[in-house]
Amino acid sequence: MTAEDVDRWSSLQIQREIPGSSQGRLLQLLHQNGDRSRADLARAAGFTKATVSSLVTEMLEEGLIVETRRRPIGGRGRPAVDLNIDRENWRVVALDLSHDDGFYGAVLDLSGRVLHRDSILSLAAQGEVALQMAIELAERLCAAAAGRIIGMGVSAPGIVDADGVVLASHNLRWTDVPLKDVLLERFDLPVSVENDANVAALAERDRVGAQSDLMVVKLGYGVGSGIIANGKLIHGSHYTAGEIGHIASGDSADYRCVCGRAGCLEATLSLPRLNARLSAADERDRAEILEDAGRILGNALAPLVGALGTEVVILTGVSDEVADSLVVAARDAMRPRLTEESWASLDLRISPLGDDLAFQGAVSLVSSAVLGVP
Repeated sequence: MTAEDVDRWSSLQIQREIPGSSQGRLLQLLHQNGDRSRADLARAAGFTKATVSSLVTEMLEEGLIVETRRRPIGGRGRPAVDLNIDRENWRVVALDLSHDDGFYGAVLDLSGRVLHRDSILSLAAQGEVALQMAIELAERLCAAAAGRIIGMGVSAPGIVDADGVVLASHNLRWTDVPLKDVLLERFDLPVSVENDANVAALAERDRVGAQSDLMVVKLGYGVGSGIIANGKLIHGSHYTAGEIGHIASGDSADYRCVCGRAGCLEATLSLPRLNARLSAADERDRAEILEDAGRILGNALAPLVGALGTEVVILTGVSDEVADSLVVAARDAMRPRLTEESWASLDLRISPLGDDLAFQGAVSLVSSAVLGVP
């Protein structure tokens, strides 16, 4: 750490000072519009040029923004100096706790570029063991981050409240685990914890540029969905919006879920369950299993799509070799259950982000929580 870094705000100070402030307003404009000069920012924000000049000087000193280019503005005046958010020098630590074979993590910059990867593999870690694994992985990632860490974003399976408490995660055997506070106390960094499907939905909204209304359906350790409406993530009054994994389905009645009930979607569609069935089947039976799984998925999604008016449904978590079969079967099941208008506009597809979905969503989480920008 240099002497200059010692004098700069910490990430926690930035989180306290920037969102909702005048500096935060300038960051929002730069996030939305890209390179802008001081004069551009003054006009857009409705601030005086002197105010913007003072704010920009402070933000340059704090390393929040950088000068990007000089461009002529006509006449004989000095060229305009454009500014933008410094996305290259800040680091985001991302944790993905949603896999059944271990925990995965990465260090990224604010543009979403992955700079370092790490993982701790362990089949079905649960309870305190899982919590200590998450802490250990976070320690390793922080040690590997070459740059100023702006925050930590965590993708966790289960129901997560606004304070970063994992209220219930059947797969991790967590109940009321204050994950955000545990990590904040350990690392003294801004920490954002969110449900894994919600993190995936943020990634699709911000990194892929999907529409402002979308649903991401995540098949993984469990089954869940993240819903974006009018550009905003929907949580519901009890943080259970999108929790479709433990909705009972008559199609799944023959399978018992980890929650103890029979008939949950998760009992059929979670990847450990689905992969176990596929690995024990021959080629013909594999096709039938995938068709059955896609049908169950489509039957569950149709009423949600119809009720929400969602046009874009993005499936993530499945391998390329089974994705097409699932999508085809799901679409076939949804068609007779939707109105003609809903069916005609439906875009059901596979996420292009693959395994990095949680990491990209973590960048969105941290950017919003610390800088006040999506």
